Amino acid sequence: MSSPSTRISRRESIQWMLAASAVLAGHDAPLTGADPAIAAKGYGPDPSMVKIYQPGDVWPLTLDEAQRDTVRALCDLILPADETSPSASVVGVPDFIDEWISSPYPAQAGDRRTLLDGLKWIEDAARQRFRKPFAELSVAEQTQLCEGIASLKPKPELKKAAAFFKRFRDLTAGGYYTTPEGMKAIGYVGNVPTATFDGPPPEALRHVGLA
Repeated sequence: MSSPSTRISRRESIQWMLAASAVLAGHDAPLTGADPAIAAKGYGPDPSMVKIYQPGDVWPLTLDEAQRDTVRALCDLILPADETSPSASVVGVPDFIDEWISSPYPAQAGDRRTLLDGLKWIEDAARQRFRKPFAELSVAEQTQLCEGIASLKPKPELKKAAAFFKRFRDLTAGGYYTTPEGMKAIGYVGNVPTATFDGPPPEALRHVGLA
């Protein structure tokens, strides 16, 4: 991260969201844990565009309730509510993350292992340091726990946990800013019909050397 703080500003989260979109096309507990097999075979043909799919409709989900509590807490630590926008958990980012790591595709297989191991690490760390589940910690305690793994230069023993946090952060930002609330937060107005089209703005043309 660009600062020791675990929370991110809207500007930082937008930058991470853009980075995540490209990727999408003090505790020393080791990262360990099983990688449960994925039973689903994928959704096959194109899904129906007139049906509203709910989490778990297309393939079985992975996270149990304790893991979902951790995911919700960590999502909201990264992108909390502010005066204009809801928190990550309110707009369904935990569901997005669960769907992502549950999908039976090669691109998600590595994320599945990374996130499951990382969630176990952060939960073990919370219980060892504070004697409570991560979701029950205060924001200050959660921040303290995550500062070491949110660093751009983590300690050697925290590199795997830091890789988890980075990927989790990117997925959180990517999931958030593809919701209507997230797009509103960054002023995205795409897919809106207009009566006229005046072409690219002058600053865009100058940027590519066409004006």
